[in-house]
Amino acid sequence: MVIEHFHDGAGPEIYKRFRDYGRMMPDGLNYVSSWIEPTFRRCYQVMEWDDPAVFAEWTAKWSDLMEFEAIPVITSGEAQEIMRGQRQNSPQD
Repeated sequence: MVIEHFHDGAGPEIYKRFRDYGRMMPDGLNYVSSWIEPTFRRCYQVMEWDDPAVFAEWTAKWSDLMEFEAIPVITSGEAQEIMRGQRQNSPQD
């Protein structure tokens, strides 16, 4: 999960750059979906990458307009599988 924290008043310039150049994502960075706060202060994006260098390359293209916070997440299904495995491996009372 990537949280983009827009610099004050940067919303119009962010959307202008997006219109002009798109997301500017390097190969190896995959956009899944995003949600924007109605105040245009933050954007929440689900993105996938294996190589941290591609994420750094992408954020460098936008860092003049926003700060980035990357939070590793897993799907609910993956979480259920992990918990199922832990329950099976836990000592029985």
